[in-house]
Amino acid sequence: MMEGLVLESILRFSNLLLASANVIIGFSLFVYILTHNWKSRVARGFCALVACVTLTHVVELTLNGVSGGDAAYLWLRIQWAGIILVPAAYLHFSDAVLSTIQSGSRLRRIGGLLAYITSVLLVVVAARTDLLFTGVEEVAGRHVLVPGTLFWASAVYYTLACVWGWTNITRARRASLTSSQRRRMAYLMVAILAPTAGVLPFLLMPLLAHAMHPVLLGVTLLLGNLAVAAMTVVIAYTVAYQGVFLPDRVIKHQMLHFLMRGTAVAIVIVVIMLSIPHVPAILGLPRDTIMVIAVAGAVVALQVMISLGKPAIDRLVYRKDRQEIAWLQSLDQRLLTTTDLQQLLENTLVALCELVRAPSGFLVTANESDLMIRVFSGARAHAEAFLNQRTLPGLIGELTASRCEDTLSLDDLVQSDGHHLLPLRRRSDQSIVGIIGLADINPEVAFSPEVLEAANGLVRRAEAALEDMRLQQQVFALVQTLDDELDQIQGWRSSPFSVSDEALNSLESSPVHSPEFSLIVKDALTQMWGGPKLTQSALRRLQSVQRAMPENDNVPAKAMRAVLQEAIARLKPDGPRSMTSAEWLIYNILDLRFVQGYKIRDVVRRLAVSESDYYRKQRVAIDQVVDTLVRMEQDAEGREDSSAPNDH
Repeated sequence: MMEGLVLESILRFSNLLLASANVIIGFSLFVYILTHNWKSRVARGFCALVACVTLTHVVELTLNGVSGGDAAYLWLRIQWAGIILVPAAYLHFSDAVLSTIQSGSRLRRIGGLLAYITSVLLVVVAARTDLLFTGVEEVAGRHVLVPGTLFWASAVYYTLACVWGWTNITRARRASLTSSQRRRMAYLMVAILAPTAGVLPFLLMPLLAHAMHPVLLGVTLLLGNLAVAAMTVVIAYTVAYQGVFLPDRVIKHQMLHFLMRGTAVAIVIVVIMLSIPHVPAILGLPRDTIMVIAVAGAVVALQVMISLGKPAIDRLVYRKDRQEIAWLQSLDQRLLTTTDLQQLLENTLVALCELVRAPSGFLVTANESDLMIRVFSGARAHAEAFLNQRTLPGLIGELTASRCEDTLSLDDLVQSDGHHLLPLRRRSDQSIVGIIGLADINPEVAFSPEVLEAANGLVRRAEAALEDMRLQQQVFALVQTLDDELDQIQGWRSSPFSVSDEALNSLESSPVHSPEFSLIVKDALTQMWGGPKLTQSALRRLQSVQRAMPENDNVPAKAMRAVLQEAIARLKPDGPRSMTSAEWLIYNILDLRFVQGYKIRDVVRRLAVSESDYYRKQRVAIDQVVDTLVRMEQDAEGREDSSAPNDH
């Protein structure tokens, strides 16, 4: 007898822990799927299903602290409301899954809607009448509802609706074409049984509490809770792929680390809190103190363990692509941002000025045909005053014979207007990529042989930094160029079934076919000289932009700007320019507003038009740029086709 009571207590406590775990898992996956994939109808159906299952376990936890019959009756009816909504959510989810593979069915949609209506009506009947339940009673230390006349009808409805939902999932698996999709549907066929079957004992609790021994009932609930915990994760794993344009490995990685760092940590903390006995003192300390120490220590220890175990977990997830993944993961440490490189150049210049005791200095690079101050030491005004009097071709001419050898000598320092200049050369072709200027120094005094050697190392460092900056800009430009193509590829990967013309049109590579092309062009024009509307513009997918890339350092923003300027230039009328002539109005608006960057009030004043008339003409001007870009794209596509090899 005593052993039976102990076993019953162990089972009850185990079910309490598992119910807590199910609440945490359900809520975590509800939040994860909703925030990562909320646009997917399948994801929304899953969220509805997991919300109902989670509500059932939330009430199960609450009932452990309820003592009065009236309060238990209220909470049991709330739990039953969540249970009876499960079949409706199940039908909703299964129909969404099947609709991703086959065309939607009006009958299934109506069936799902009727299931929600039926569930809501049963909830109202349970709250207003005694047809489903006549009260509450306590059986073996557990509060259960007393079944009414229509209780069996609700159980039959639950079973039939869930069978229909499972049938939809099996049809989805049979209709799947790819092996990966069939594998996921097979997982789903098995996993989807757990939430519905795991909730079923709570639905039938008014009968099971009388018919089963408390130990057997505890084992049944334990198995159901275990199945719900495991299979909810499997279902969420399958749902996470629906409609997401990301590689499988990325989805696995994101979800696994979310579960480890969020869900698993929360479960361990709850287990610790529930496991610490309710006694006034433990080891001479209050229970609350022990709990705070245990929880804080567990959080820190778990984070350390997850971080240490991350390489092993990644190898398990990416077992087929270990070398490539290791290389990708090291990119964030090996690549330097523009700010990182700027700081490296600044530190190098400051160290060089300190080495030769120069009060000020600067490092400039070529920006198209102009000089741009990259970093400076001392007063910026000194550098600007020097550069305002010089031109890039003139400086390059003065520095042609400087630093042609690997070593640095006094002869390499070129004196110019109180500064001594050193060229920074590209190692591949010895072209000048930048210039260092040092003010107010005497080379013969400042540069001893040891200082020359140290200065040569700093100059080499600056050259390497500029070369890395150029190479990384090309890498980033290539990634930006591939961004839309990668999205397109992932779109194809997530649509493994028959592809309709509409789906193909949605994945059309050229933006000129987009109904929003005019808006795309307008946004790019408004930020022609810098801004996310240009750098992230879909115009980079234009063939004309791709052809302009080599002439613009393979930088998409520069190529798009060049194509836009060419389109505007094509609208320029023949003859001398006039600011008041009607035939020049369209070109003048485009040139002044977008190319030269004048404010609208200045453009209006220079063109002698009203502001309302200006806005009307600007819309016309943008439409003409759109038409010109379309023609340019057609020309570029024609040249592409003519350059392709003839199959015959």
